[in-house]
Amino acid sequence: MEIRKLTKHEINNALPLVWRVFNEYEAVNYPPDGAQAFWNAIHDEVFLSQLSAYGAFDGDNLIGILASRSEGSHIALLFVDGAYHRQGVGKMLWNAFLADSGKDKITVNSSLYAVGIYEKLGFIKTAEVQTESGIQFVPMVFKKPKTKERK
Repeated sequence: MEIRKLTKHEINNALPLVWRVFNEYEAVNYPPDGAQAFWNAIHDEVFLSQLSAYGAFDGDNLIGILASRSEGSHIALLFVDGAYHRQGVGKMLWNAFLADSGKDKITVNSSLYAVGIYEKLGFIKTAEVQTESGIQFVPMVFKKPKTKERK
């Protein structure tokens, strides 16, 4: 398994994976207008142009993506092919992102399905379930532990 940064072209090529995983695991909790709002978001050129992403590959096959925006302070997408769930792919994507991140605080608007995953990565809820444009999410934050400086 390989984790690496994705080019803008590769991010666009990851959209079918994002949509497939969304439909399989998350869309069941969404009203039709929420699913459409998600589709619109992941096909919005302005949104896509703001993303920086990491991909997980099994050979040449893209099996997962973690994308951030706001200069790496907000996780916008984290999706892993269902055949690879519970194999540490999301954690590997997170660790690669975190190793390169200079941010002390990272936010995410987690889907209801992914709250437990984000909690395992060290995120904490900052509010209860919110709904915008039919999309339900839980605001969460990760704060990097402070490192002690040597004297």
